[in-house]
Amino acid sequence: MGEKESHEQDPKTEVASKERKESPTAKKGGGFLEFMVILLVAFALVFGFVRPFVLEAFFIPSESMVPTLLVGDRVFVNKFVYRFSEPQRGDIIVFQSVEGEEEDLIKRVVAVPGDKVAVRKGMLYVNGEPQEESYVRDDRPLDRGPYGRPTKLSEGEVFAMGDNRANSRDSRFFGPVPLENIEGEAFVIFWPPWRIGLL
Repeated sequence: MGEKESHEQDPKTEVASKERKESPTAKKGGGFLEFMVILLVAFALVFGFVRPFVLEAFFIPSESMVPTLLVGDRVFVNKFVYRFSEPQRGDIIVFQSVEGEEEDLIKRVVAVPGDKVAVRKGMLYVNGEPQEESYVRDDRPLDRGPYGRPTKLSEGEVFAMGDNRANSRDSRFFGPVPLENIEGEAFVIFWPPWRIGLL
């Protein structure tokens, strides 16, 4: 009889044993909850405080930057970078329209203050040199705009053009972009997933 009693477990010990077995699951649930809280805080920072000053998402609405950017792409724009430096040739910028319309445009900087810029027969010339632009779509138009002769850019302005020269309303039509109109530099495609990559 004593032997039989020795095999029986005390109910309190049995409960403690079960708790020990269940604790990894409880810990796992706590880890998931912690992850969700961190994620929510990150979203609040990005779309609450950070967005107006540092980072903003931008939707590509037109074909003016094909093949670099496609309609429906979403990019992140660094809104802080030009507080410390000026745009450089090759930067893809988001800026407020200079034609009095309340809209943002996205183009590539092709000439900076002090440069002499000209566009002839679809070819861009900067400081008298034809530019090799691997990112430009091949079907360039025969431009008949006002930039056939070299025009020197003043301080505080850049010349911006779309990569899809045949389908882009840009500085060839509305002139140089004032630096104060520039909102930031597009630096990465984050949507759709198969298009993710640095610009």
